[in-house]
Amino acid sequence: MRVPSTQALRALDAFARHGSVWKAADELSLTRSAVSHQLRLLERDLGFTLLRRVGKGVGLTARGRRYANAIHKALALIGDAAAAHPDEGIDGPFVISCTPGFASLWLCTQVGPFLERYPDVALRIRTPRRLDEAADPEVDVFIAFGDGNWPNRSVTLLSEVAFTPLCSPVLLNKSGGFNEPADLLKVPLLHLATYEDWIRWFALAGVTLPEPEEGIVFSDMNLLLAAASAGLGVAMGDELTCGQALASGSLVRPFELAVKSVRAYYLVTDGRKADRPIVRAFRDWLRAACQDVARPESGRPS
Repeated sequence: MRVPSTQALRALDAFARHGSVWKAADELSLTRSAVSHQLRLLERDLGFTLLRRVGKGVGLTARGRRYANAIHKALALIGDAAAAHPDEGIDGPFVISCTPGFASLWLCTQVGPFLERYPDVALRIRTPRRLDEAADPEVDVFIAFGDGNWPNRSVTLLSEVAFTPLCSPVLLNKSGGFNEPADLLKVPLLHLATYEDWIRWFALAGVTLPEPEEGIVFSDMNLLLAAASAGLGVAMGDELTCGQALASGSLVRPFELAVKSVRAYYLVTDGRKADRPIVRAFRDWLRAACQDVARPESGRPS
């Protein structure tokens, strides 16, 4: 019997887990015909039937299911073998896609210890067009802001977030202070991408927004915070990405009320890259670092 190729075995594993050729193809970034071809080659090499017709589709035979279960365990063992020597293979180019605000306000100030431990890593950080983007084949890992639904990807929750108003001390003094949430309607409201954050926060505060779609809208968290620090208005922010601004006093938090986001920060990886030693090392470090600095009411898309 010929030794099956690793690609064919991964095709079988993906098909067994998802139950369909097209889902397996999506996970492996192959065409459906390529996955079908790998499964046919695997049947030829093994000398027994793996697939059977089920209605209009195909499924695994009983023997095929037993073989697929054994292959799944074998592939897991191969992945675990790299973890036995955690610092080996952690070198070379490593590309991270990260939302602009999280990258500049948090990651770039916190990533030093990771690079000190793994000095042979050539880190490259880029920012995506969308906060929830996780599909660039040139990227190793994505730090994305979304609802956690990235099909056929390895997804790790990093930090849940909540929104709260932030403004400059100058604006606070100039306005005479904010004694209750409705007082914020006296000053311009600043928005990141949409008006959703303010609408939900005022609803939680029991205040009706007369004109919810007013105020400057920014596409980048850095621009939003620059405008807030300059006293142009009040922005939605958080203690995770806005921690330095709050610590320095360039921004203040006039109310404790915060509204939890329906989205959160996640580390998203292509399934084929999830078990690489460098990805495992970065995922473990990043998750621990976020837990160290997170607060119960931290958060804001960036």
